[in-house]
Amino acid sequence: MADNRDMSAQLRKWVIAQDNPPSIAHVVLSVLTAVVSYVIARLFRLPEAYWAPMSALLVMQLTLSAAFPIAVQYVVGTAVGAAVGALTDIYFHTSLSAFGAAIVLVGLLCVALRVERSAFRYASITLVIVMLVPRSTNGGLVALHRFLEVSIGIAVGLALFAIWQKIDLKLSVKVKSASSVG
Repeated sequence: MADNRDMSAQLRKWVIAQDNPPSIAHVVLSVLTAVVSYVIARLFRLPEAYWAPMSALLVMQLTLSAAFPIAVQYVVGTAVGAAVGALTDIYFHTSLSAFGAAIVLVGLLCVALRVERSAFRYASITLVIVMLVPRSTNGGLVALHRFLEVSIGIAVGLALFAIWQKIDLKLSVKVKSASSVG
């Protein structure tokens, strides 16, 4: 019985935010970021524009200084995965052995580039999408589209996040000034 209570308490601790709960402002920023990045990707007629809002939402963190390194790792990883996926598709298509070898190559490139594990994770995910999702177009075009969709999402996410933080900072300063006067 005590084990169940301990598990329940641990689960609550994992789920209930202690330090960084969402706010109405964060929800509004998330909606704005997702919608704007999707609209921009659609304007470029990218076939899977939904990758832009997913990428934008992934890079949004507590602060811009925390979001930027994640965004850089995401772009680097996506570029590596897209490049290896495109080359593998051109020369070997989607054979299982080529897929396995491509993941090894992505891993070795990430080791050589000394990037974070998150970049390797993004590279591998991009590789899977480029190589294994059935499409009527070639892997090179799919890889280019994926890189553009992700990059649009990240750029919009970081830009709106930076603007939002400046607005939030100005509002915080005004509120502090007003409370110190009164």
